[in-house]
Amino acid sequence: MILLNPTNPIHVPNPHPISLSLIRPPILLFPQRNHPPFSLSLPSPLVRSARAADSLGNSDGSVERESFESEEEMVGSQDLAMDGPVYQKTLRLVETAMFAAVTGLAYFLSNSLAVENYLGCFFSLPIVISSMRWGPGAGRKTMVATAMLLLTLSGPIKASTYLLMHGLVGLALGTLWRLQINWVLSITMCSLVRATGAIGYVLLSSFLIRENILSLITVNIHASLTYILTAIGVNTIPSMDVIYVIFGSLLLLNCGFFVFLLHILYAVILTKLGMRDSLKLPRWLEKAM
Repeated sequence: MILLNPTNPIHVPNPHPISLSLIRPPILLFPQRNHPPFSLSLPSPLVRSARAADSLGNSDGSVERESFESEEEMVGSQDLAMDGPVYQKTLRLVETAMFAAVTGLAYFLSNSLAVENYLGCFFSLPIVISSMRWGPGAGRKTMVATAMLLLTLSGPIKASTYLLMHGLVGLALGTLWRLQINWVLSITMCSLVRATGAIGYVLLSSFLIRENILSLITVNIHASLTYILTAIGVNTIPSMDVIYVIFGSLLLLNCGFFVFLLHILYAVILTKLGMRDSLKLPRWLEKAM
């Protein structure tokens, strides 16, 4: 029996005593670190030298970076200069495309207006100019680009005709003049190229119309020669071998005169364009000009 005392509070014993051994220390989410004490005193000479070395290294790195950037800017400005390789390649590409476009358009319009025979001597000129300025590679690219343009505008027949009758002659002429070949060899080789292109054009036309045009030409030459011999009182009939020799000789003679006129015309035009130093002209033409 418990007596109640009004002066003293009631103490009720705890039926479950708390053991101090079961109390765990609090878990710290951010563990504390022991930092070195902050000192207001001046750093030691070793520390000062290390800091100076670090600042010197950083300054050297920034200087090297600035010098590298300046070198890159200098190289870029040199590439974009008029004598730089990038500018020269771009100029060559632009001139090649311009010559190809002008030649293709002129050839297309001349065929449409039926004035090809009057302007045929100018269709090889852009290839010659490209070869003289930038080498045979640029002339070849001009010829191929013109042929592709004509293939798109007029079809494969006109493109093949341009290549056989004008493109190959212009490429051969520009290459030989670029190599400073004398005119005798240049006229001979260009005449052979022109004759080969003419025969190729005749064979292509024969294939397209399903008729042997070369045979018709030789038969007509044979008939004309027989009539001439009969008119002068020579009773003989020439063989076909003789006809072939005469046909080849006449073809080479025609191509030779045409190429010779092209040499004179292109020499005058290139001289007027300021490319006189790149030409190797014969003495009689130099005196005339």
